[in-house]
Amino acid sequence: MPKRVLQGVVVSDKQDKTVVVKVERRFTHPVMKKTVRRSKNYHAHDENNVAKVGQMVFIEESRPYSKLKTWKLVEGGAAEAATAEA
Repeated sequence: MPKRVLQGVVVSDKQDKTVVVKVERRFTHPVMKKTVRRSKNYHAHDENNVAKVGQMVFIEESRPYSKLKTWKLVEGGAAEAATAEA
């Protein structure tokens, strides 16, 4: 089964090898028929501390790294661009 990949914005990079990513999803409310926005924060493993606050990144499901970290930063896309800049 393929691993889920989500796109979000880094909201915190204060921890070592960890970033907090806010992922927003939109859906139509079943009763009100209005578009609703819901967001959730995910802790993701960032081995080389490349992601910075405000950056758009992709995270992928992975093995549990700790109690909260079960996602990792995808090597590619925005993560690779950050490495090239640094």
